[in-house]
Amino acid sequence: MLLDVAGRKAYAYTGGRIFDPALPTVVFVHGGQQDHSIWILQTRYLAHHGYSVLAVDLPGHGRSEGPLLTTIEAMSDWVLRLLDAAGVRRAAIVGHSMGSLIAIEAAGSEPSRVDRVALVGTAFPMKVSDALLAAAREDEASAFDMINMWSRTGITHRPGSPGPGFSVLNQGRRLMERQKPGVLFNDFNACNAYEGGLERAGAMSCPALFVLGARDMMTPLRGARSLIDAMPDASIVEIPGCGHAMTDERPDAVLAALRGFLAGMERPAPVGA
Repeated sequence: MLLDVAGRKAYAYTGGRIFDPALPTVVFVHGGQQDHSIWILQTRYLAHHGYSVLAVDLPGHGRSEGPLLTTIEAMSDWVLRLLDAAGVRRAAIVGHSMGSLIAIEAAGSEPSRVDRVALVGTAFPMKVSDALLAAAREDEASAFDMINMWSRTGITHRPGSPGPGFSVLNQGRRLMERQKPGVLFNDFNACNAYEGGLERAGAMSCPALFVLGARDMMTPLRGARSLIDAMPDASIVEIPGCGHAMTDERPDAVLAALRGFLAGMERPAPVGA
């Protein structure tokens, strides 16, 4: 689905169904150097079970036109303007990694627009190591290798190798290679510089779900504690034996957590009400 956001084409995957703003809407926001495709399992399931979904490509990522947005605040505003373009007054936002910061910023800055947030692999502050930030700027290939190794546990997982020739590691690498040069440093720099997380978390009025990997080295469990403490209504699902790349290591567990959390969503008011 293509939408016009600030005069530029914005792509959102709708889970294989025609988007219907009369249904409860769930917006999925990817992490750094990624796109909508990380959410395929979760979005397809929800789109066929009573929800409308918008899995976005952020500007300059995937199929969305640029330019890149350089701050979490700008990315959050873009997501809210995308809701306007889709005719949606209020939605749930599910974000992974950088996307989780975008979800927090949106829910704290415009609470009336956000029904609930699910934060998958999050931490605050979301600082990027000097070595990884330098590699993102100067040697993307090395940075891709670091991210791929640090984001996964290295143990057998589902779907690990469901058939000959399939590799989660190679799949993750190809996803990163699809993005344009410079995207990785832009995204990591935005995460590194974002300072408003606790203030926005405290301003939220909606429920929040933390989906955290027990073996996450990129955003370890302890890194989410300050956010959890700042939010008025937070719950936690910990996925055992799972790293940062939860949507490909344990997509079924991520979906199970989201299904229970999203079940309480409000149905949208009719247009014109």
